[in-house]
Amino acid sequence: MSTSPRLDGQVALVTGSATGIGRETALAFAREGAAVVVNYSRSEAEARQTQDDVAALGGRTLLCQADVSDDAAVREMVGQTVEAFGRLDILVNNAGTTHFVPFEQLDDLTDDIWDRIFAVNVKGAFYCTRAAAPHLRRSRAGLVVNVASVAAFSGIGSSMPYAASKGALITLTRSLAHGLAPDIRVNVVAPGVVKTRWVTGHEDHVERLAQDALMRRPAGADDVANVIVSLATHSTFLTGETIVVDGGRLLR
Repeated sequence: MSTSPRLDGQVALVTGSATGIGRETALAFAREGAAVVVNYSRSEAEARQTQDDVAALGGRTLLCQADVSDDAAVREMVGQTVEAFGRLDILVNNAGTTHFVPFEQLDDLTDDIWDRIFAVNVKGAFYCTRAAAPHLRRSRAGLVVNVASVAAFSGIGSSMPYAASKGALITLTRSLAHGLAPDIRVNVVAPGVVKTRWVTGHEDHVERLAQDALMRRPAGADDVANVIVSLATHSTFLTGETIVVDGGRLLR
């Protein structure tokens, strides 16, 4: 028996949705009937492909270029969204950046690296949420999902600033959940190792890490996307929560 799309009529803005987790999240929302705003900073060709694929699923879609660390650009993007669709129900703060710096090389962690990572990964999520909040409040399903990382718990990742930024994002999520309740729910998803273009060239290392997980495999971007979308379709009483999606690796 066929079922109606569970998010029909809703609008989801997914930052950093040209590739990887963001792309799969955009497609998953489209399958549930939501209109999807595809955001990118530099990967225009890939973003247009995501937009085309959303449209092929029957979804209404809008393409917006914006660096989430630019508050004015973020406000413009949200304005374009509401102008196009008349509403905004779901915001996924997926856009992120990093620099690969071995942990023992402390002197290589310049101010520019720290500032850029925190500007995108933490302040960017705040800028997007602040701009979206008035519109999310008018929705009966106002939801923000932030994408962090298990690096926030392990302290291990591509660099110290990256791990620290994801820890800060989890704390920001809890603060926003307090500040925006009861009208808007705010949760965070913390993936482990995910097979995306970020790990290109390191596939053997990824497979070795995956053997430490109870599931004995790395996550696909769709594994994470499905959890994100479930916060809109099923887990509608959760707010301020962190959901780890790592196949049980932290347990080991």
